[in-house]
Amino acid sequence: MGKTILKYSVALCVLILASCAKRGNITGGAKDTIAPVLTASFPKNFSSEFKGNTIKLTFNEFIKLKDLKKQLIISPPLKNEPLLLPSTPSKIITIKINDTLQDNTTYSFNFGQSITDNNEGNAFNQFKYVFSTGKTIDSLAISGKVKDAYFKDVESFVSVMLYDVNANYNDSIVYKQTPRYVTNTLDSLKTFRLENLKAGKYLLVAMKDYNSNNKFDPKKDKIGFLKQFISVPNDTVYELELFKENLPFKAFKPSIASGNRLLLGYEGNLKLKENRPTITLKNKEQILSSVITQFPKKDSLQVWYKPIKTDSLSVTVALKNYSKDFSFKIKEQKRDSLQIKINQQGSLNPKERFVLESATPLIQFDKTKMSLINKQSKVIPFTTEYDAFMQLLYLDFKREADEEYQFKLAAGAVTDFYEKENDSLDFKINPNSLDNYGNVIVNLQNAKRFPVLVELTNEKGETKFASYTEKETTLDLGLIQPAKYTLRAIYDDNKNKMYDPGNFLAKQYAEEVIYFSKEVEVRANWDVVQAFDLSIPYTPEPKVKKETKKEIRK
Repeated sequence: MGKTILKYSVALCVLILASCAKRGNITGGAKDTIAPVLTASFPKNFSSEFKGNTIKLTFNEFIKLKDLKKQLIISPPLKNEPLLLPSTPSKIITIKINDTLQDNTTYSFNFGQSITDNNEGNAFNQFKYVFSTGKTIDSLAISGKVKDAYFKDVESFVSVMLYDVNANYNDSIVYKQTPRYVTNTLDSLKTFRLENLKAGKYLLVAMKDYNSNNKFDPKKDKIGFLKQFISVPNDTVYELELFKENLPFKAFKPSIASGNRLLLGYEGNLKLKENRPTITLKNKEQILSSVITQFPKKDSLQVWYKPIKTDSLSVTVALKNYSKDFSFKIKEQKRDSLQIKINQQGSLNPKERFVLESATPLIQFDKTKMSLINKQSKVIPFTTEYDAFMQLLYLDFKREADEEYQFKLAAGAVTDFYEKENDSLDFKINPNSLDNYGNVIVNLQNAKRFPVLVELTNEKGETKFASYTEKETTLDLGLIQPAKYTLRAIYDDNKNKMYDPGNFLAKQYAEEVIYFSKEVEVRANWDVVQAFDLSIPYTPEPKVKKETKKEIRK
């Protein structure tokens, strides 16, 4: 009986203590913010007379490797990628080198931010393992920054390279060989520092290397360079501007698009007439009549020809010193027919021209069969312009605010390459109200030279509005759709009214581009008068990492 009472008494005390206990959530303590620490390495970091092919790195906690392909920079580059083990979290990293190392050379393995602790992802920032196959560690360095020649901000992970200038040097080295030294701007930095260099004469190059092979591919990569070779040691802070080269013209074998049209793919920039090739279509020795136009939104030309009974045709493509012959089989297919439609969508912007697009090339125009009237049926004077290369018919006239118009094409107003005439067509034109637009006036200051091309761009760097000046410093960009824009100016040194990138082999830099430091906000029915000092270079603001919800919860 006494034992039973004692048991109940103990149980009651436990319940009372439990009910009096303070309620709360179990916490894991303070968040770990300490990066891993290297406790040992074999051979030791910064060792000389390195002879082996295996390196071991030991850390004070379990680590994992993140984005190793992007983050790990080996300088000088190795032909074969080293093997890093293990691929799972571990306290030890083993590096197995699968190359024959050069004599008397200092090697650097820069891990960037790839080494992180296993739990919180704290990075061992910019850890470098350095060794030399010679008796000394090379200790010279150079530094600088990278920018984009055309766009406001430079991309991440830009490679910066040094090539030996010696008896074996030639300009093709960037296409065929790996550099002597390489580093990377990583994901947040636009500056670079090349370390552990040997004294010498070098070519300095920056490259957005999309193939990740340390070789320049003009079809994909961007490049920046200094025309003059540099000497190391040197305390100069270098600046390199990246640009995408315009490819030289090259044609590819045509394909049959329809019963009266070929598609001819190409590389190159055909915006200027002088850059467009001559295309000759033949049936054996007979030259056939043809029309050449641009295929919309693709790097392809359309070769229009009149149907002919034959098994095959040939085509010769020529531009300056370039010439290429192709032959192809003909097969019966459905033929393109004349169709005309409006090129724009929605109401007409005050700065836009009214445009009609033809499905087949137009060759004749009868303005007596065209008319433009307003909603009061009043006849409005107009002019037309046909862009034969783009197959676009432009209509120009003086517009009134909040007015509606009707453009009529009577039957036979236009005739295409196949001698087909249009049926009767009516098109409504609804200009947008002027009150829906703002006005931008730019006052250029300290322009070094003229002409200057001034552009308003969207957040993607795409030009939305532009103005060209050969001497005037006050530019009225006119009616602008409300939005936030970036303002840039281009020194158009070759006077072709467009931006031109550089060229590595020609040792030609890109045309100079200056960005205004702030966004330009355009509001409806509002004037913006903006001073633009071209002597002040744009400096991008450093990116600050934002806390994620996951980090906040921790």
